[in-house]
Amino acid sequence: MTDRPKKKVSESRVEMTQVVMPIDTNYLGNLAGGRLMHWMDLAAAIAASRHANAVAVTASVDTLVFKQPIKLGEVVIIKASVNRAFKTSMEVGVKVFSENLLTGEVHECNKAYFTFVALDANNQRIVVPEIVPETDEEKRRFEKAAERRAQRLALA
Repeated sequence: MTDRPKKKVSESRVEMTQVVMPIDTNYLGNLAGGRLMHWMDLAAAIAASRHANAVAVTASVDTLVFKQPIKLGEVVIIKASVNRAFKTSMEVGVKVFSENLLTGEVHECNKAYFTFVALDANNQRIVVPEIVPETDEEKRRFEKAAERRAQRLALA
C-alpha cells in the first residue's frame, strides 16, 4: 500500500491557444517546428507542475509527430494532460490542433509524449502524487504510458 497522495487527471489538464503570427512562421508561411515544440513543452510543464505542485522540468520527449503544417493566421490549440505518474516522473501527453477561424475547420496536427520530473527547492527529485484515471480514454492512456516507459528505459 502506498502513502502517496492521489490526483485525478482532470485536476492538471491544460488547454492553451495561440494565434500564429508572422514572427512564428518559417519561410513557407507555416508555424516553425521549434516554436511549436516550445509551446508544447510549456503546456506539458504546466500540467506536470499542477499535478506535482512543484517545479517540473523536461526529462525527455518522444514520439513527436508532425502530421500537417499550421498556417499563418490559424489558431493553435494545445491540450496536455498527465497520462501516468510514476514515483518521481510523469508522462504528459500533448495533442495539437489547428483551427481556421474563417472556415471553422479543426485538424489534429501534432502529438508527443513528454517525461517530466518534479524538483524541490534544492533541485532534487521529489515523489509525485499518483494519477487516478477516470474515463475509458484516461485509463487507456494510463496503461499505454507504462508500455512507453518500459521502452524508454530499455533505450537508456
